[in-house]
Amino acid sequence: MQGRWSLSHAGNPFATSIDSTEDDNDMSESPELSVVMPCLNEADTVGICVEKAVRAMREHGIQGEVVLADNGSSDNSKEIAISQGARTVDVPEPGYGAALMGGIEASRGKYIIMGDCDDSYDFLEIPAFVDQLRKGSDLVQGCRLPRGGGKVLPGAMPFLHRWFGNPALSWLVRLMFRIPIHDVYCGMRGFTKDMYTRLDLRSPGMEFATEMIIKSGLHKCKMAQVPITLHPDGRQEHGPHLRTFRDGWRTLRLFLVFSPKWTFFRPGLLLILVGLLGYALALPQIRIFNAALDVHTLLVASLAVLLGWQCILLATLAQIFAGREGMMPVLPKLEKITVEHGIGFGLIMSFTGLALITSVIYTWWQTDFGKLDYPETMRLVVPGVTLVSIGFQTAMASLLAGVLRMQRRPPRT
Repeated sequence: MQGRWSLSHAGNPFATSIDSTEDDNDMSESPELSVVMPCLNEADTVGICVEKAVRAMREHGIQGEVVLADNGSSDNSKEIAISQGARTVDVPEPGYGAALMGGIEASRGKYIIMGDCDDSYDFLEIPAFVDQLRKGSDLVQGCRLPRGGGKVLPGAMPFLHRWFGNPALSWLVRLMFRIPIHDVYCGMRGFTKDMYTRLDLRSPGMEFATEMIIKSGLHKCKMAQVPITLHPDGRQEHGPHLRTFRDGWRTLRLFLVFSPKWTFFRPGLLLILVGLLGYALALPQIRIFNAALDVHTLLVASLAVLLGWQCILLATLAQIFAGREGMMPVLPKLEKITVEHGIGFGLIMSFTGLALITSVIYTWWQTDFGKLDYPETMRLVVPGVTLVSIGFQTAMASLLAGVLRMQRRPPRT
């Protein structure tokens, strides 16, 4: 019996309506697995992908469904998918991630396996993912690269992607987030519906898959990796939707957004250390290679310290905001630092700086406001101005942190 029914999911703009080829009595039963395929004019290959997914589940006794998340196809992709046993979800919001979110929201399985329907992924490999999910993994990532046991058939992946893009971005994920994934861009993966709900994913574009991996690591989800084989794209009517440099930059940008430590804190700490080194050399007027390090060096060192401290404050504010918005876990240590702590530290820095500046003013007063020994007095004025600036920035940032920490009121009923 064929029917058409509407989804109602608060806050989800992606899933709108579904074509179903299942019996109405079966709709009340939740399958173990939902295979979700994003689709945009994939008539060339969608049929074989759905057929493989259905066959893999049938041959291995997996109770499941195939959900085609259609992102505005103008060909007969939907009709082909339905004829092979899938149901379709219309997702009007454009984008790879938007299509997947719509399909996942519409799925009914305990486990989800997502994969492109361009016939580059072999859906007959579904049982290996299900096996790891049944063993308790929250996320099971497919790996096409040889380093993770996978295989890339000739012509299946562009040269830049295989040897530079994927290895480099995967290395950054392991370095920045300590996630043991060797192929961050692999679009075939399995995960639990519960994990997907907890992660609150938001990226509507190609970076959706990367956001899932990063957030899975930040939330300490249990991960496994399954080696798979990547086949050449089977499409004839059009090429891949992926754009190498645009989507590569979006992925890198996502890394920076989800890692205040690497984006702000560590560069800031490095700048502060450089600035303190400059102070250590300039205050006692140490000569290096016969070059006298004096007030000019002190000014440049102060600039490094100020820029570094600004980065530290940005890291703190970014972490607070991301934690409150559910983008990443809250840091317990950071939550113990109150607005009053920050303002107090800022006042101490400011008063210390003002004391140094006041001492110079006192010296100036003693000389009847005459000419000062600038090389000597600037050794007090420059640190003084720097400390006042740090104190003021810290106090203002602490007040902003207080705004970010304000709790949202529950909606009135």
